[in-house]
Amino acid sequence: MAKTLIAFFSRADENYFGGSMKYIEVGNTEVVAKKIQGKMDADLFKIEMKTSYAKDYQTCIEEAKAHKKSDARPELTALPKSIDGYDTIILAYPNYWGTMPMAVFTFLEAFDFAGKTILPLCTNEGSGMGSSERDIKKLCPGAAIKDGLPLNGSNVGKSDAQIERWLKTNGLL
Repeated sequence: MAKTLIAFFSRADENYFGGSMKYIEVGNTEVVAKKIQGKMDADLFKIEMKTSYAKDYQTCIEEAKAHKKSDARPELTALPKSIDGYDTIILAYPNYWGTMPMAVFTFLEAFDFAGKTILPLCTNEGSGMGSSERDIKKLCPGAAIKDGLPLNGSNVGKSDAQIERWLKTNGLL
């Protein structure tokens, strides 16, 4: 039977919500990843950096900008032992400077995704998927990259219908 992995990067702490700052205990992308897991049989893996971004938003975005500018590959706290048992990977992340956080690049470069299907999902506050789909295609030759789902981060609590439509369109529900 086909197995699905939901791999996600998410950040709690101070976040930008449509014009203002708000402290959150669980990041928007993690909320979405857990919603998806609640709708289907899938394993969940949180992509976490050994050195986390700052808790305050302004410092965090400067750190993320520096990572992107230097094409950094932040060290992760862990990786799955293998992805061989999965045929589909839902890859969820926030939009950082027009693409995925560099920690997601680290995750993708750790495995061979040839023959796998990747469904990108990007939380954002108006910047959409950015270049993330294109970046995933470059990092994962031989993988089938499906159309991504951009979700407004501040509205993830109300995103069930969008998520279900996307999962059905991709044959996962």
